[in-house]
Amino acid sequence: MDKYKKLASNTLIFAIGTFSSKILSFLLMPFVTRMMGTGDYGSADLIQQTVNVLIPVVTLQVNSAALRFSLDRAKNKADVFTVGVRTTLIGFVIFLFFSYPISLITINDFNLGEYILLIVLFVLVSSFRQLCQQFVRGSGYVKLFAIDGIISTATTLLFTILFLGPFKWGVTGYIMAIIASDACSVIFFTVTAKLYRYVKPKVLEKSITSQMLKYCVPLIPTVILWWIINVSDRYMITYFVGSSANGLYTAASKIPNFVILFSQIFIDAWQLSAVDEQENKEARAHFFTKVFRVYSGGVFAVASGLILFCQFITKILVSDAFYDSWQYVPILIIATTYSCIVNFLASVYMAEKKSVMSLLTASSGAVTNIVLNFVFIPIMGANGAALATVCAFLVVFATRGLNTRKYIKINFKLPLMITETVILVGQSALILYYQKGVVLYAVEAVLFAVMLVLNIKPIKELATLVLGRFLKRGKKSV
Repeated sequence: MDKYKKLASNTLIFAIGTFSSKILSFLLMPFVTRMMGTGDYGSADLIQQTVNVLIPVVTLQVNSAALRFSLDRAKNKADVFTVGVRTTLIGFVIFLFFSYPISLITINDFNLGEYILLIVLFVLVSSFRQLCQQFVRGSGYVKLFAIDGIISTATTLLFTILFLGPFKWGVTGYIMAIIASDACSVIFFTVTAKLYRYVKPKVLEKSITSQMLKYCVPLIPTVILWWIINVSDRYMITYFVGSSANGLYTAASKIPNFVILFSQIFIDAWQLSAVDEQENKEARAHFFTKVFRVYSGGVFAVASGLILFCQFITKILVSDAFYDSWQYVPILIIATTYSCIVNFLASVYMAEKKSVMSLLTASSGAVTNIVLNFVFIPIMGANGAALATVCAFLVVFATRGLNTRKYIKINFKLPLMITETVILVGQSALILYYQKGVVLYAVEAVLFAVMLVLNIKPIKELATLVLGRFLKRGKKSV
């Protein structure tokens, strides 16, 4: 299949599954924020983020290796999945011995010990869900991956409404809804993809185990570093300001997820194409550059539109108690935009199996984020955390942009990217300073229109390229 057509086809399939699950988090926000106070919502988020950082440590991030090595045609898929299952189980058993020290952690008015059993169950179920997801995706079952997204949406919706509504379980109910939904996904993948066929009880060759661990172990600190950049802000806000402020910040972070929604749909498909691309260096650079131009243009355009409508979206998505969270949204959108750009560059490291370089470049952003959090949060509150995150992602983009040129020379069109960034900064500054008014919204709309004009050409090029190839194939079949 033509590489552009394959990318377009996979993007469409992943869009079906990803869009439904991601959009659910926005649709549920009015219900969740009504059923939970700002403090409870902040606590539930901290539990979820704690599990997110525990999983890569417990599993040695083996799900990433399951994806990358299942994409290799020369590898035995049963060996790959078996290594994943064994690593996850062994890691979980070891984790149980360390669960007590974790339960002693207290941050201001938040105590992890109250939810330790919930955290243990969450880690187990979600670890296996991630392993199954990545293995299925890498093995070519992209339609099953998409269907799972739809099923996950339905089950999460059902369990969240049930546990927060009639059962009134509060924080516990919010987390249990995620665990129950993840468990349904594991069962679905096991049955439909017949994953039990890929579990080998016999001794495996040491080579596949060592190769996978060599690839995924450096990703453990990488994921932790990403967690520091993306999530440590919330712990520091809780420490400096309190759980209620973190609840508002968490609600605000949901709106920039629209950018991630656009990004993730594409990245899931792009990772497969990035690994498959085996042409010479010049042809690969052209392919990566063309795709990057369209991807980055789309990300910036979505971000600009979100800043324009952030107050309106916040009003719809959250209860009145959370409305003030909109003031954190514009800067968070800029941070999320560059996180998506950095995520694209990660595909270069994935294709080249350079996980160590992924670690080193992520560390520059983590250090930047921690230092600036201590500087900005006491002065600016939650917006200080958002600003620190922006700076962190800019540092990672700079380091990765320079480093990845050793493997693939992508033309980033820096003058264009700088112009797009200035527009986002201008929109953010205006809406935060003036907050409302006809003139403000008119200027914001003009800046959004300029952003669209700047990105018409690359988006049009891809549409012509992809649709043109589909039309040509259609004519040939006739």
